Amino acid sequence: MASWLGGLGSGLGQSLGQVGDSLSSLTGQISSFTKDILLEGAEEVGDAATELHVSNSRLREIESINAAQKLENDRLKKVCSDLEEKHEAAELQIKQLSIEYRNQLQQKEVEISHLKARQNALQEQLQKVQTAAQTAQLGAGVLPAATASASYVPEVRHSSGFEGDDMDFGDIIWSQQEINRLSNEVSRLESEVDHWKQIAVSSKVQGTNDAEQSEICKLQNVVKELKQNLSQEIDEHQHELSVLQDAHRQKLVELSRRHREELREYEERIEELENRLQQDGVSTDAVDDPKITEQKKKAQSPDGGQVEELQVVKDLEDEIRKLNHQLSSAKAENKNLLKEQEFAKLEKIQIAQDYEKLKSDFDALQRSVAEQDALLKEQKQPQSKTSLPQDVVSLQQALLEAENEIARLSSLNQELTSAQHKHENILSSNTEDQNSEINQLRQDLERKEHELDESIAERETLIAELEELDKQNQEATQHMITLKEQLSKQHTETDSIIKQLKLDIDCERKKVSELETEKMKAIKELDSQKEKLSHCSYALNDLHITKQQLQDNIKDLQEQLRKAHECNSQSKKEIEELQQRLKEREEEFHVSLSKLTEKSNEESNHTCQDLILKDREVEIAKLQNVVSENKRINEDLQKSLSNLRIENGKLMATIEELKQELSDAISEKKKVHLEKDTLVEALKMEKRQLESELNETEKRLLEQARNYEKTIEDLSKARSMDTSALQLEHERLVKLHQEKDFKLAELKKTIEQMELDHQETKEMLTTSLGGQKQLTDLIKEKEVFIEKYKNQALQAKQELEEYMKVSKKQDVLKQNLEEKDRSLAVMKEENNHLKEEIERLKDQQSRSTPVVEPKTLDIIIELESEVTQLKVIKSNLEEEIKVLKKTIEDQNQATVKLQQSLQEQRKEIDESKLQCQQMNVTHERLFLEKDEEIKNLQKTIEQIKTQLHKERQIIQTDASDLFQETKVQTLNGENGNEKHDLSKAEIERLVKGIKEREMEIKLLNEKNVSLSQQIDQLSKDEVGKLNRIIQEKDLEIQALNARVSSASYRQDVLSLQQQLQAYVLEREQVLAVLSEKTRENSQLKTEYRNIMDMVAAKEAALVRLQEENRRLSNRSENSSQEMSRETIQNLSRIIREKDIEIDALSQKCQTLLTVLQTSSTGADNGAGGVNSNQFEELLQERDKLKQQVKKMEEWKQQVITTVQNMQHESAHLQEELHRLQAQISVESDSTSRLQVDYNGLIQSYEQNEKKLKSFSQELAQVQHSIGQLYSTKDLLLSKLDLVTPSVATAATVSQLSGVQCSPPEALSEESKLLQNELEQLKKKLQEKDSTIRILQENNQRLSDSVATASEIERKSQEGTESEMRQIKEKHDVLQKSLREKDILIKSKSDQLLSVSENLSNKENENELLKQAVTNLKERNLILEMDIRKLKEENEKIVARCREKETEFRALQETNMQFSMMLKEKEFESHSMKEKALAFEKLLKDKEQGKTGELNQLLNEVKSMQEKAVTFQQERDQVMVALKQKQMESSALQSEVQHLHEKEQRLNQELERLRNHLLEMEDSYTREALAAEDREVKLRKKVLILEEKLASSSTAVENASHQASLQVESLQEQLNLVSKQRDETMLQLTISQDQVKQYALSLANLQMVLEQFQQEEKAMYSAELERHQKQSAEWKKKAENLEEKVVSLQESLEEANAALDAASRLTEQLDIKEEQIEELKKEGEVRREMLEDMQNKLMNLMNSTEGKVDKLLMRNLFIGHFHTPKNKRLEVLRLMGSILGLKKEELDQLLSEEQRGVTRWVTGWLGGGAGSKSVPSTPLRPTHQNIFNSSFSELFVKFLETESSPSLPPPKLSVHHMKPLGAAGTGKTSSTPPNSQMQDSPVSGMGRRPDANPFLAPRSAAVPLITPASSSGHLLMKPISDALPTFTPLPVSSDASAGAVLKDLLKQ
Repeated sequence: MASWLGGLGSGLGQSLGQVGDSLSSLTGQISSFTKDILLEGAEEVGDAATELHVSNSRLREIESINAAQKLENDRLKKVCSDLEEKHEAAELQIKQLSIEYRNQLQQKEVEISHLKARQNALQEQLQKVQTAAQTAQLGAGVLPAATASASYVPEVRHSSGFEGDDMDFGDIIWSQQEINRLSNEVSRLESEVDHWKQIAVSSKVQGTNDAEQSEICKLQNVVKELKQNLSQEIDEHQHELSVLQDAHRQKLVELSRRHREELREYEERIEELENRLQQDGVSTDAVDDPKITEQKKKAQSPDGGQVEELQVVKDLEDEIRKLNHQLSSAKAENKNLLKEQEFAKLEKIQIAQDYEKLKSDFDALQRSVAEQDALLKEQKQPQSKTSLPQDVVSLQQALLEAENEIARLSSLNQELTSAQHKHENILSSNTEDQNSEINQLRQDLERKEHELDESIAERETLIAELEELDKQNQEATQHMITLKEQLSKQHTETDSIIKQLKLDIDCERKKVSELETEKMKAIKELDSQKEKLSHCSYALNDLHITKQQLQDNIKDLQEQLRKAHECNSQSKKEIEELQQRLKEREEEFHVSLSKLTEKSNEESNHTCQDLILKDREVEIAKLQNVVSENKRINEDLQKSLSNLRIENGKLMATIEELKQELSDAISEKKKVHLEKDTLVEALKMEKRQLESELNETEKRLLEQARNYEKTIEDLSKARSMDTSALQLEHERLVKLHQEKDFKLAELKKTIEQMELDHQETKEMLTTSLGGQKQLTDLIKEKEVFIEKYKNQALQAKQELEEYMKVSKKQDVLKQNLEEKDRSLAVMKEENNHLKEEIERLKDQQSRSTPVVEPKTLDIIIELESEVTQLKVIKSNLEEEIKVLKKTIEDQNQATVKLQQSLQEQRKEIDESKLQCQQMNVTHERLFLEKDEEIKNLQKTIEQIKTQLHKERQIIQTDASDLFQETKVQTLNGENGNEKHDLSKAEIERLVKGIKEREMEIKLLNEKNVSLSQQIDQLSKDEVGKLNRIIQEKDLEIQALNARVSSASYRQDVLSLQQQLQAYVLEREQVLAVLSEKTRENSQLKTEYRNIMDMVAAKEAALVRLQEENRRLSNRSENSSQEMSRETIQNLSRIIREKDIEIDALSQKCQTLLTVLQTSSTGADNGAGGVNSNQFEELLQERDKLKQQVKKMEEWKQQVITTVQNMQHESAHLQEELHRLQAQISVESDSTSRLQVDYNGLIQSYEQNEKKLKSFSQELAQVQHSIGQLYSTKDLLLSKLDLVTPSVATAATVSQLSGVQCSPPEALSEESKLLQNELEQLKKKLQEKDSTIRILQENNQRLSDSVATASEIERKSQEGTESEMRQIKEKHDVLQKSLREKDILIKSKSDQLLSVSENLSNKENENELLKQAVTNLKERNLILEMDIRKLKEENEKIVARCREKETEFRALQETNMQFSMMLKEKEFESHSMKEKALAFEKLLKDKEQGKTGELNQLLNEVKSMQEKAVTFQQERDQVMVALKQKQMESSALQSEVQHLHEKEQRLNQELERLRNHLLEMEDSYTREALAAEDREVKLRKKVLILEEKLASSSTAVENASHQASLQVESLQEQLNLVSKQRDETMLQLTISQDQVKQYALSLANLQMVLEQFQQEEKAMYSAELERHQKQSAEWKKKAENLEEKVVSLQESLEEANAALDAASRLTEQLDIKEEQIEELKKEGEVRREMLEDMQNKLMNLMNSTEGKVDKLLMRNLFIGHFHTPKNKRLEVLRLMGSILGLKKEELDQLLSEEQRGVTRWVTGWLGGGAGSKSVPSTPLRPTHQNIFNSSFSELFVKFLETESSPSLPPPKLSVHHMKPLGAAGTGKTSSTPPNSQMQDSPVSGMGRRPDANPFLAPRSAAVPLITPASSSGHLLMKPISDALPTFTPLPVSSDASAGAVLKDLLKQ
């Protein structure tokens, strides 16, 4: 879903990006438009007309921009609508996908139900078989699976449903990605189809051939087929998705329905249980949890006076009440109540203990409170106005509350106990009634539990089966998940590709839109250009007319020169006419200029045309200049005639230039026009194609919708069918369930036994299957390793051979070097000798006389020549040495590389050896594990034999069925997965080419070679082994023939038959393997033939394409030549016609001249002298004109010569063309030769194939011989087995006779022997494997060298001989164990056969699929090659068509020029005719008048002028023809260049083909050499095999001789057997008579039995009815019990919940108890401290009862006198309270105060004589105005100031007391004497007040008033008037007045 949303988001982003781009382009256009407006506004315009034109052009531009914007808006709207449609389609797709998913899930569920039904049917069959097999004692059969299946159905459904839920979201995402990918592929294919359609259309337009059209049709058909396949695949994918979604939806609906039903059932049950609980519930509200009392009593801590703890207790009580309400439902059960009562008793005991502790604590507290009360009573009067009474009252209230709570708790406890007693009485009465019911229920419960256990056991077995199935499902799902992950990866890759493609498509769409806009612009421009061209053509015509008129004017002016007087008036008139015409022309020019400016403004957007328009404006300016010049010339004509001629020449030149420029412009315009036309046509074609494709897509969508509707209808039908089938199955299952319930009691024991056996067999099967799987995997890995090593060995061989060759070459080079070195040394020595001789000769020369002999000179010359020769030789040798050194260095490098490669190969070989060793170790481990498993299996088999023989057979059948079913399921799953993989693989691998196929063929050839080698090796080994075995067996047969007895013969025959069957099975396996290999070979051959056919088809296609290319080239050349010929013929025809016209006109002129001459002769006499001058002038002019005509004729001849030269050049070019064609033909011949060579190579390849076939036939023969050897081996082994069992039987008979009493010991010994034999066999197998490996290695080395091979063979033979001797020794022991293991071998062989068959089937399927894939690959490659070829040909054809178009344009231009020339010629001929008519009129006038000669002369002059004009026209024609020729020559040159390029391409292709041929030849030669080498090797092997066959044949002859001897002995035995047979025949006849008698008796018995059965049926029917009634009753009881059990379970759950809550509460209570214990500990600590303090206080009280502090008394005495008189009574009362006087005494004393206080004071002073020593303290000045304050306040103040006394009290030992702040940390110290204290008052001021007991509760001893420097007491200081009232300073919270008084009271 996320990916789908992401895709939508990306699509929206792209569309929005497009919108943004279009908007940005719009804004850009608008900005450019505004800029243009501003710029154009700045431009100054002169005329009003031009301003109008400019404004019109701007309006048009604005309109065009507006149109473009409208188009863009329309496009954007379309994009939006498309996006909306896409969104809707996506939503519909999601809905369809969900529906499809659900349908598919439903189908899966239906399949599961079908499979379950099938399983049930199979189980029913099994039960029927069991009932038939079992006896009457065991019961009526075993039917365990039906109930299990019934219970199994919903579980599986739930699991599958939830799995579907898990997979749903991922599947939807995957499906969306798949749809996106497929849509992108469709778009890509459509774009490709468009491309090829365009190419096809272009080729059709250019005129393609029928063959090309047929090929295009084929390609189109192929494309259609591919599209159809793609659409089918898409439909299938979407169909699958819709099915899956529907199934998923239906599954969800079913799950929700089931969930609701279950919820309803649970709610109903809960309601029933609640009703029962309300009926049966016991009222337990009165009962309180004893924990309440515990907590309440624990809450009575020493600090019970605090209100916070009471609130905590109340909260706890609320919580406990809630818990009581919760527990009331659980206490309904009797057992739980009893347990809770016991628990409560224990808690009660604990609470009693806690209560006693608390009581003791409370007593102690009461004592302390009593003491405090006593103290309080003593101090009631002075403390009435303090805060102490309030605290005491609060404490008393708290204590009263605590006492009330204790009383309430005790009453609650009593109530609880009474309730418990009542409850116990009620329980005792109830339990007696209920015990009987409980016992019955228990018995029922025990029965049900027993049944439950049995059903649970069944369920466990079924669960085990289910788990296996689940594992398989999980594996399948994992496989699917991996596939999905791969697909998701591919999807991500494809998504990225799709995004890129989308971007490309968007870019292309933008380009297309731009092209469309450009197309529209181009169409507009074309229209404008057409108009321009028409205007230009008109202007040209006008210019031609003006030119001709100017020429006429020139002629008229020349006449006016002669006739100045006569022609002045005419010239004036003509000038006026000319002026008028010029004005008209100017007006026309202005109009054309305005039009041109309009067009230029329209074309301002196009940059290329701007330049052209500028050129046009320049040309127009030139034309204006020319017009102005013409005006000036016309003005100057009147002034001077001489200037006219000069300006006339200038005009002619300018007109010619203009002509050329106009012709160039016209040609360019035509080219542009043609190009635009072609573009327009191409765009129209594209539009048509797009419309056709849209129609096709709409049709496809309609077809898809119809398909979807059909699929939905089919699915709905299938669903209805499935539901009906499910209902029928459900009814059948219900019936089965009812039947099974009757038989449950009887079948329990048999089910248990069956389950045990079933589990054992299952374990055996699973272990054996696991072992087989491991073995198969190991075998496959071994085969892979062997193939790898074989390939490596072959590579190593090839490399070694190459290295050997290189080394040989090196040796040869070394020898050559050594020879060269020797020759060098010899040459050097000779050189040295020659040098010495030269020196000697020089010495001789120097010594000798100057006269030199001729001999010596000759010798010197010879020597010098020899020296030069030697030098040359030396230089050559040095060069050779350098070359050889280089070669040696190269060879050394090569050898180093070879050594490195050899080392690497050795390392690889070592690694492979290590791997082999590891594999061997793993094999050994596996073998050991298998041995252990076999032992376990043997034990289990023995147990099964002793217990259940019949049941084992049934279980085996069941296991086999299950095994087959699982196999079928796994195979089906694998097939499905393989199909899915193939669909992917085909898509992925279609890209690869034929090279892979060739590589596969080579690999297969190598595999065939390696297989043949393996077969040879195996055949060698097996032939040698068989020979030895045959010899040994012959000896053993001879030795054991005597021992053969008749009694053991039959047993031997049976065992031999079993062995024969096993060997037959093995032989069938071998034959199946061989048939598979032959099938593989045949498939390879068919593949090769297919490849050859494909190659042939490709070649044929190549040939066809080449022929078609040739035809096309020939046609194109012929068509071009024909066109040029036709044009030349037309031109020549036109020229001839013009020549004929000129001849006719010249003849007319001559006739006219003759007529004039005749007329002049008649009139000479009359007027000869008058016109003589004129006549002379005319003659002169005629001569001049003749000269001009001669010049023109000469120029014409020159032009003709140039034309002839051009023709010669064209002929040369044609020759070059012919030559190039000849070269092309030569190249085609070479290609045909190459094809011939290729065909020859193919034939050689086919011959090689035939050789291969012959070799395969030889292989088959060898395999046949091996099969024969196997058969002989089987026969010999059977004979051996005949011999050996007799000995074994004799030994067993002796053992049985000897030891009959001890069978278990014999069995144990036999098992030990079997184990030993198995171990030995394993060792031998391992040794054989090792020998096989060694032999394989030796055989591989044999291919390297024959000598080493022979030695290795000898060694291997020796090793095998030693092994065979060992085998002989151990063979006797093995044959004993063979019989026992035959059974195991048979079962294993059957399993192996089934596995091998499955494997072969899978391999066949894989091979078929591979073939299909390869065929598809080849087809795809062929199609790709054809497409490439067609592309190349199409490109070539397009290039040719372009060339043809250029030629055609040139020809069109020439035709246009010729048409213009023709028009001119027609105009001139018309003028000539008019002049001829004028001449005729003149002639008539001459005949009438006398001026005939002059007129004749004038006519002659005019005719000459006309001739000049004609000559000029001819010159123009020739110029045009020259231009034509030039154009043709340029076209021919371009053709020649094209042909040269073609030549180069063809040469390159030739070289490439040659290289390819050389490579192919090399490869074929290599293959041929390899095939020859293989032939040689195979022949050698065949010779070896023939030799071995000869040896084996001799051995077989020996064996046959021995066998004949055995046959004779066997014949004797046969005689004995025949006698026995006769005896048995007699016995048979007797037994047959007995059988007849028995048959008669049986018939009688059957009659009796039938009667008996009828009676029994009646009995059984009655009993059945009774049993059914009983079963119905039992069912009812069971249902009731189940309901009770359910209710009990629910009550149990509630009780458990309550217990959990109680446990939580107990945990909380434990925490609280711990807290209480901690508080208790703290209370004890405080108590100890209190006791210490009380003791100290008591001591102090005792010590200070009779003592009075002098200082205190003195201060009180002074304070009494200082106080005002009103307040003195208070002071006296205080003194009394301190002295311990009672209130009554004080009152009496105070009443006596009225008389006077002297007596009291004197008595007091008399009593305190010691107070004199108290020093007098001076009064403070601060306490002056304190008389208004009360005495109590002053006393408090005094006590507060006493907190920092100068001296401690005299007799209080302060250091012994423990302050509260540091309990127990007081240090004992001796009190200082009074004298010291009194003598040092100043020193006491600095002492800390920590030791003062009065200030213990204070946090810090801060003095209230800062003391002065004097050390006097506060009360003794004088009172000052500074302070009016007493203001206390701030102290800590503890240091309040109340706290100080409390401390005082405590003291």
